[in-house]
Amino acid sequence: MSHITLAEAVKLKSILAKRIHELEDEMRRIAFTTVEKGETPKIGPRSVATVDTELDDVRSDSRTLDRLVYRANIDNDIEFQGQKLAIVEAIELAIQLRAKARFYKELSTAEKEEIQYGYAENTTVYRVALFNPEEYRTKSLQAEKDAHKLSNLINAKNYSITIEFDDGKYF
Repeated sequence: MSHITLAEAVKLKSILAKRIHELEDEMRRIAFTTVEKGETPKIGPRSVATVDTELDDVRSDSRTLDRLVYRANIDNDIEFQGQKLAIVEAIELAIQLRAKARFYKELSTAEKEEIQYGYAENTTVYRVALFNPEEYRTKSLQAEKDAHKLSNLINAKNYSITIEFDDGKYF
C-alpha cells in the first residue's frame, strides 16, 4: 500500500466528493431514456449497474480516507502559544480565532457615543459603548494574525504526516 501526506489526503477528500457527485449525475443521465412504443432502448457504453458499482467503490474510499484523516488529526499534535493541541483541536481553534476576529472587527466600528433618534420625544437618548472600539480593532488584528499563524502550522504539519492510502485510482 502506498503512502500519501495528510495534506494530499485533505485534497483527495475534496476530489472524491466531487467524483461522487459526478457519478450520481451520470447515473441520473443514463438511468432513463425515451423511446417510441415497441422500440428497444439503446444502452450506452456504461450501464447503471457499472456506474453504481464505481460509485460504491468511491464512497468506500471516501469513508476510509475520512477515517484515516480523522485518526491522524487526533493522533498528531501542534505546538501553539505554549499549548500542545491535537490537529483537530487546532483546526477548531483557527476557526474560532477567525470568528473572534470578525466579531471584534464589528465591535471596532462602533461609535463610542451616538444619539438615538425615535426613543424619547423630549429627551435626548444616547447609545454609549461600554468598551473602547480601538482596543477591539487591535484585538481583531491580533486574532487574525494568530489564526494565520495557526493555519500555517497546521498546513506544515499536514505535509509532515503520512497515512497509508492508495491514491493511484485518483492521481
